[in-house]
Amino acid sequence: MTEYGRGPGSEPWHPQDPLYGDGGWEGQQAHTGQQPAYGGQPQQHYPQQPQYGDWNQQQHPGYGHEQYPYYDEQGHQQYVGHTPQQYQQQGGWDATGGHGQVPYGADPNDPYGQQPMAYGGQQPDFYGTEDAYPPPVPPGRRRPEAEPDPEDAPEEEQHPFFTGGGDDDDDEEHELQSRSDRRGKGKKPGKKGQKRRNGCACMVVVLVLGGGLAGAGYYGYRFYQNRFAPAPDYTGDGIDQTVTVEIPKGAGGWDIGNRLKEAGVVKSAEAFVHAQNGVPGADGIQAGAYVLKKEMSAASAVKMMLDPKSQSYVIVRPGERNAGVYEAIDKKLELAGGTTEKLADKEYKSLGLPTWAQNTQYAGEIKDPLEGFFFPGTYPAAKGMKPDAILKQMVAQAKSKYDAYGLTAKARALGLENAFELVTVASLVQAEGKTHDDFRKMAEVVYNRLKPTNTETNQLLQFDSTYNYLKGTSNIHISLKEIQSNTSAYNTYRHKGLPPGPIGNPGEDALKAALNPTHDGWMYFVATDGVNNTEFAKTLAEFQRLKDKFNASSGN
Repeated sequence: MTEYGRGPGSEPWHPQDPLYGDGGWEGQQAHTGQQPAYGGQPQQHYPQQPQYGDWNQQQHPGYGHEQYPYYDEQGHQQYVGHTPQQYQQQGGWDATGGHGQVPYGADPNDPYGQQPMAYGGQQPDFYGTEDAYPPPVPPGRRRPEAEPDPEDAPEEEQHPFFTGGGDDDDDEEHELQSRSDRRGKGKKPGKKGQKRRNGCACMVVVLVLGGGLAGAGYYGYRFYQNRFAPAPDYTGDGIDQTVTVEIPKGAGGWDIGNRLKEAGVVKSAEAFVHAQNGVPGADGIQAGAYVLKKEMSAASAVKMMLDPKSQSYVIVRPGERNAGVYEAIDKKLELAGGTTEKLADKEYKSLGLPTWAQNTQYAGEIKDPLEGFFFPGTYPAAKGMKPDAILKQMVAQAKSKYDAYGLTAKARALGLENAFELVTVASLVQAEGKTHDDFRKMAEVVYNRLKPTNTETNQLLQFDSTYNYLKGTSNIHISLKEIQSNTSAYNTYRHKGLPPGPIGNPGEDALKAALNPTHDGWMYFVATDGVNNTEFAKTLAEFQRLKDKFNASSGN
């Protein structure tokens, strides 16, 4: 059986094994009758360690034959190491492998006196002394040490930045110097260039430190000015000259202050922010166009901006037609009547309409291509502003809303051709509905009348609102003769389906109703009080009763 750590055929450990226990070096001493070689002193017992006294000349034939020369104080050559015969004469290894008696005792002051002597124990041990190996040269043969050259003394180490370390020129100079030294013609390089570089490096450091101190001083001054010194500001309520300042949505105090400063209203944005922070509620300044005076104190500017009278804007109301929006813009911008409408008619393609609004089949019949795309809301409008800039804001808002609702996909789900038709439906719902509760029922009436299966009205909408849009009126009493004589595509009493385009600007409620109509079967409606009360019917008979109710209330 082969055990771990032993070769094939090896036997298990035995108490007489010379490398373990009593079979070791001390054990051999006992068997041979020899005394341990420790200067004649009794052997002290230490924890058992592996010994190597069993190694003989047959195992290591060369061991003990090595001789190392050295010189004594008289200059005679001696040898460290002995031949086997010398070891036997001096108490070395005997023929049996034991160790002979050392001829001198141990030094009582030597803490290692009880340890075995090294080979060549009778010779002086130079190790650990000034005469350590390699063996010292005899005094007679020693040469006096050369005096060190003061110029060869190592220079004080300096940082490469100041010594020019890493310089390509120095590398080249060192290479040339090395070659000269090898030829025996080298000279010590001068230090003029090195000193020059040292001076330049120090100058760079001085400039850097000086620049840093100057920058720190500048920012320290700015910090003091911002924290402790009063911000530049005008005094009073301003001069007679006015200016319009447009504040966008989401603008904070610093943005507003900078806009006012650029317009010449306040002297500094810092002053405006400081004044705004001192007035409760001033952080709620609304977006819009403000007509302000120039050179106002920051406190006066804040106070004036909180007054609604200082704001200048155009409001687009749900259902309002574009004609009314054009007039409002002309008035706010102090332009001649019709200026904005003419611009819109000429430049409508460049105002941001979505592509599906420009590629409609009714393009040649549409009264105003921008109708339905001035989304209801408040828009900045004041003297000095350009009308096309205001119109672009309105169209952009409408496009954003319509895109958010995904009109193209939902139009097809409702049986319409495109998103443009869906906006048209929303405008009809907005125009015919009187209250919020009417909108979803009104949307169902539109979709039911557009169905090819509609036998009640034969796909005729028959809405007064479309005819009124064509005429630019809001008349609820339209004679049958007038309606039948008009051939416009906006006359839904004569033409089936939807009008060519929207008849106003639908609000969000009407848009949502057009996307989500009721499904109750509504086909007719009548504003029985002529104003706000709209009633719905599913059959022609129910509609006739509602119509009689309307005639009775209106005196017809």
